Parts: sequence; C-alpha cells; structure tokens
Amino acid sequence: MPSKSQSTRRTFLKTVSASAGLAVAAPSIVPGSALGLGAEGKAAPSERITVGMIGVGRQAYIVNLRQFLGMPDVQVVAVCDVDRWRLEQGKTRIEEHYGKQKPSGQYSGCAACKDFKEVLARKDIDAVMISTPDHWHAPMAVAAAEAGKHVSLEKPITRSIGEGQAIVRAMRKHDRVFRMDSEMRSYNHFLRMAELVRNGRLGKIKAIRVGVPAGDNVNCPPTPEMPVPKDLDYEMWQGPAPRAPYTEQRVHAPGQFGRPGWMRVLDYCDGMVTNWGTHFFDVSQWCYGAERTGPVEIEGHGIYPPSGQLWNVLKTFEVTYRFADGTPMYYENTRNKAITGALTPCSAYVKFEGSEGSIYASFGKQEFKSEPESLLSSKIGPDEIHFPLKSDKQDFIDAIKTGGRTLEDEEVGHRTTSLCHLGHIAVHSGQKLKWDPDNEKFLDNDAANQYLDKPIHAPPKA
Repeated sequence: MPSKSQSTRRTFLKTVSASAGLAVAAPSIVPGSALGLGAEGKAAPSERITVGMIGVGRQAYIVNLRQFLGMPDVQVVAVCDVDRWRLEQGKTRIEEHYGKQKPSGQYSGCAACKDFKEVLARKDIDAVMISTPDHWHAPMAVAAAEAGKHVSLEKPITRSIGEGQAIVRAMRKHDRVFRMDSEMRSYNHFLRMAELVRNGRLGKIKAIRVGVPAGDNVNCPPTPEMPVPKDLDYEMWQGPAPRAPYTEQRVHAPGQFGRPGWMRVLDYCDGMVTNWGTHFFDVSQWCYGAERTGPVEIEGHGIYPPSGQLWNVLKTFEVTYRFADGTPMYYENTRNKAITGALTPCSAYVKFEGSEGSIYASFGKQEFKSEPESLLSSKIGPDEIHFPLKSDKQDFIDAIKTGGRTLEDEEVGHRTTSLCHLGHIAVHSGQKLKWDPDNEKFLDNDAANQYLDKPIHAPPKA
C-alpha cells in the first residue's frame, strides 16, 4: 500500500495535469476603461500583454514584479501565492502602482488567488511569470502551456532533465512563447563577450571556465516540527515534493522576504550548482554557440553537508565537461580556484581561453578584461554576428507580440539547466559519465540514467 505521503503527492500531480483541459486563448485586448489608466506613457490597450504573477516570494516581489510594473506595454492583472501575507503584499503593491496613474489615485483591479489553477483558468491573462520554489517550476510551466498561457519561468527551470524535456514538448505542442528568466544576457559586457567569441576573435577555443559563489556554507541540523503559520497553506506549498513536517528553516520565514531555507534542501532545490549555474552556463553556452546541445563527458567531485543535516545541498563542487570537439569546460564554486589557483573571494564569472587570447567577464564587480587588452576594442562588422541588448522581461513580451522566439527559449533553458543537472549527477555518482546530447541519455550507465526523470533528494550514501 502506498504511504500517505506518496498518495498525497500523487494527488497533487494529478490535480496539476488536469489543468490540460483549460481553454487556449489569443492575447487579450485590455480595454482602457477596465484598467482605469490614462493613455499618457502607456501602450495602446490592444498592444498591452496581460500577466499573472504566480509566486510572490523574494525574487518575484523585489525583482520580477517591479520590472513588469515598469513596462508600459504590460498590465499585471492577477497575483497568486499560497502564503496569504505575500499574496496581500503583492496585490497591494500592484494596486498602489496602478492607482497612482488614475485621477482618483485608486485602483482595485488585481485578482488575488491562492491556487495557481485559478490564474491559468482566466481568459483575460496572456502570460504568467512563475517565481515559485524550484520543485513547482516544471509542473506549473507545463500546466500553463496546456492552458494557453505564455511562460516566463524563474531559473533553474527544472529539478531534472526529464522535466526539461516535458517543458520543451509542452511549449511546442501548444505553440507558446517561453523565456527562462535569467538577466545575464541583458548585461552589456556579457553580450560583448558573446559577440567577440562568436565572431572568432579568440581563435580556436581551448578552454571555458565558469564559476559561481560558494553560497551559504552553513550547516542546519534537523529542527523540531513547528505549527504551520496561519497564513501558509503548507500542503499546497509542498505540492509535488515528498511530504515532511513543517519547520521554518525548511520553507521561509513568515512575514518577510529574506533568503528562504528551501533553497538549501534537496527536496525542493539543487542549491548553487543550479541556482547560479543556470545564469552563467547560459552565458557560456551563448558565447560558445552550444546552447542547443551539450557535452559528451562529465566528471566532478564535491562536498555535501554532514549526514543528517536539514540543509543538504552541495556546499562546494568542481566539475569538468568535455564537448564533442574536445573543448573542456570547468565549473566550480570553490572561490575562484580555477582562475587564481587559490581559494579567494570572487564574483561569478565566465572565462574563455583561445589560441589568440582570453576574455574574462564577471558579475557583481562586473569586471571585463582580456589578454591582450586590444581584444576588447575589436569592432564587430555589419556582416558579423550581433545580439540585441534588452531586458529579459522585454525580450519575453516582444516575442509574445511578434510571435517570435525569446533569446532563452524552452530548448535553451532546458539545455542550460541540464548542464547543471549533469554536473550534479556526476558529483553525486562519483563517476566519469559519458553523455549522448542528441538522445539525452548516459551511455552504458543505468545508475546515472535513473536520475534523468527524478531529482536528487539526498546526498550519496557514505
């Protein structure tokens, strides 16, 4: 007999898949009278894209919502969260923002929903911004596509490679616009790096190096079960994840937008290996022109927290990938070890080393340097490869309007996130793995292939 935990989780998954019956609609035309907004500084009503915000946690409230509210061709019409305090914060912010654009100074047209399926069922919503914990990303994205919504999805977009394949299938089957929500391509120095590398300024690429911060290298032993906060629907929050007793360090602190505990728990997230890895693998794959394929070989090692910890994601890791043409890519979060040879504080970075020189670009300090220095002043000719500089949110909205593709569509997002999963699986297994990027399977390794369709939920056994 299945356990209560297994049955409850299966019920959630069946409920999510049932949303496939929702109607598909063309982009909505939002009447100006319904919005109650003046025409000044706003796009024509027929040109506005209506957005529903699913998840109002730290990233959504501080970053994603602010960006959408600042776009004249977007109207946020609904907000959704299983935490009532966060739901109310989001609704209040939206209505105060649009209220300032009305003569009366008031606006009350934002719907507030606890269940994301209510957002997907609304015919007045063109697109959704999904900013939930990672374990909900893929189920919600697939359900949104089936409901006819365009999808902007927080990175990392999946917990497994199989989930990424499901997203690709859903977006293509239902002809939806998809955007992995990473802003790295909106930074001028990363775009400049991509143009220089793609146009051959480094000659033959000899090595690629990617680094991310070490993150919170603190231990958190299991904490006693706590009463569920009155504002939180904990059962809905867990959704497709294994059931576990509530404790604040497993979820997030009530009544605030601080860094949540779930980002350090393998039941919900893979930690820094995917969290920041998706940002900078996106840059490296973009520069190298490998954003729709993958490596053929992966090996790595890392350190997990001591046994029995609640926070159990990888603390440090070093992974080596090799592409079909023999080019190696080194990935680490050991404090810039691959660049300096020592454990020194660093920003996240991407470095390309070629036969004609090297280029290094970082985040945080936003360093941008090359050897020789003259590489950075090289001009890109009119007949060479150029990339547009725009925000991640504008890229998403523009693609909806034109029927085109985003810079980080479902295939790019899937392949980028898969690189992180491949590295994590290699570290977890302790083996050198052979990978078939065309068929997306490990070669002659059934033990590794079992992780294609399921997340890693615990550190390897000692």
